[in-house]
Amino acid sequence: MNSKNMNFANNKTAINPSNTSDTSSNTKNPKNIWGIVVLASTFILMIVAAFLVYYLQNDFSEYNTERINSSWGFVFFIIASALFLYRAGFFVYNLYLYFRYKPIKSVSNDKLPTTTVIVPAYNEGKQVYATLLSLAKSDFPEEKLQLLAIDDGSKDDTWYWMQEAKNLLGDRLSIYQQPKNKGKRHALYRGFNLGTGEVFVTVDSDSVVNPDTLRNLVSPFVLNEKCGAVAGNIRVLNNEKALLPKMLNVSFVLSFEFVRSAESSLESVLCTPGALAAYRRTAVFECLPQWINQTFMGKPSDIGEDRAMTNMILKQGKHVLFQRNAYAYTNVPEKYKGLYKMFIRWGRSNVRENIAMSKYVFTNFREGSKLGSRLLFINQFLKIIMSYPLILVMLFFVISHPVLFISSTLLSILIFSSFPVFFYAKKYNTSESFWAYSYSILYTFGLFWITPYAIATASKSGWLTREISQKK
Repeated sequence: MNSKNMNFANNKTAINPSNTSDTSSNTKNPKNIWGIVVLASTFILMIVAAFLVYYLQNDFSEYNTERINSSWGFVFFIIASALFLYRAGFFVYNLYLYFRYKPIKSVSNDKLPTTTVIVPAYNEGKQVYATLLSLAKSDFPEEKLQLLAIDDGSKDDTWYWMQEAKNLLGDRLSIYQQPKNKGKRHALYRGFNLGTGEVFVTVDSDSVVNPDTLRNLVSPFVLNEKCGAVAGNIRVLNNEKALLPKMLNVSFVLSFEFVRSAESSLESVLCTPGALAAYRRTAVFECLPQWINQTFMGKPSDIGEDRAMTNMILKQGKHVLFQRNAYAYTNVPEKYKGLYKMFIRWGRSNVRENIAMSKYVFTNFREGSKLGSRLLFINQFLKIIMSYPLILVMLFFVISHPVLFISSTLLSILIFSSFPVFFYAKKYNTSESFWAYSYSILYTFGLFWITPYAIATASKSGWLTREISQKK
């Protein structure tokens, strides 16, 4: 890891009460051995795939010739080529935007805005204590910082750990308890109405931050009067042993430090993450009634509160930026079931908010150029509408040419996942970067169904994952 940017991560074991396992013998840990096995298996699979593609190149040529010579095959070839050229062009455009991006440096103490940090918690247990302590250790003027923690009717000992944090921090922290579980959106709503700061910061109760995170996160509001929201840079906290968090840690770096950097260059970050985000007070209250009463297909929206708030602030014509230098570390699922449930929730929110965005993105919703925002929307929209055709094509290919499908898919993963590997290796750690290959295989063969399922069930409600036995 880059110690200059991630000084808190190096000390996360000490501040995280939930991390009680012995890490003194990591090299002998069976889960680390499994990690080596998974990585080795990944490379073997892709090498075998490359060999198969080479060995079966005549079959590939014959298959492509047959496809192009048929009328339906030719149409498919044209559409596939057009989509490939679009995706390649969009990637190059993102590269250009990424190199244009620069995070805003922290302003001085006297210029920092008064800030209210809101931590909603449900069945978080001991981890909320670590979250609140990490926020209290922030390099931020105490007189300008208001800390609020809201227990959303937890069934475990979350309230006890909030009280423990209150006993330690005294007047620096205010804690509240919802009479019953009403959902994260309602807990945040209470925090917004209780908060007195010029800027609201929302932090998930299973996240911890660096000492300089808050000041870096809120500085854009001082230097850009059009800034309505800021997204933080999210990394994985529980990535020491379990395999899925190791994969997600690499994936998050690409999602945030590359994708959101590009979006920020267009002043149109599409989602400020629940783990760490900041909002200008006036922008929040301009859309707060609509946000808390938001519905989809006649049902109250109880998911995607972060994407919804971002969307409504973008609609106001405000800028939404990303601060690469504002780190938060959050827990992610360690098992497949928890992972796909989290992705389903994100997928449903993505479908809903893209529909909402379609209603204003082609209007005169902001001053200046709107082309970048529209391109980002089109890219999101294409991902959604192409999910069903891609699955049908995949099934056809699996049935008709299974060996060609597996070998070509694995080779494609080897080629296209090399960018996130190189990106992570350059910024952080070379050995960890190879998890990008494993994650791509997992997503391609184990999570490909998420978007089609999320579209079909977009009207369903429920958090899906926030239970006592399964965090996040």
